[in-house]
Amino acid sequence: MWGSDKVANHSETLISSKSEINGDIKLSGGRLNIEGKVVGNIFGEEGSNAEVNVAPNGMVEGEIRAPKITVHGAIKGNLYSAGHIGLAKKATVTGNVHYATMEMEMGAEVNGNLVHEEAVKGKRKASDASAESVTKTQTANT
Repeated sequence: MWGSDKVANHSETLISSKSEINGDIKLSGGRLNIEGKVVGNIFGEEGSNAEVNVAPNGMVEGEIRAPKITVHGAIKGNLYSAGHIGLAKKATVTGNVHYATMEMEMGAEVNGNLVHEEAVKGKRKASDASAESVTKTQTANT
């Protein structure tokens, strides 16, 4: 703080309960706390310490992409995290949730698909290998 030689490496931004933001938000780090409403997409830079926290009365209409996402409120859009997603007991997500690791408390709602990112990559590799095998078989038969 004042008079200290230490420099804070963590920033925090609050969208208050009486606020509405229309437009996209980009985070290069720090924490975004949403107690109001955001109509737009939220992008947290990959590899950063960016966190998005949607409070119990908070709402986002748009997609969220961030290394860490915690939802206590409502989301109308897809979630993407290469890190961690946490859904609290009163969280409501209307959209797909793409995650590497996830916690979901009893009572949380997801009206969409849960997609484990490593599983998606694995399926692509398996389908690519299958397609390659079919191509080799077709070539060998001609």
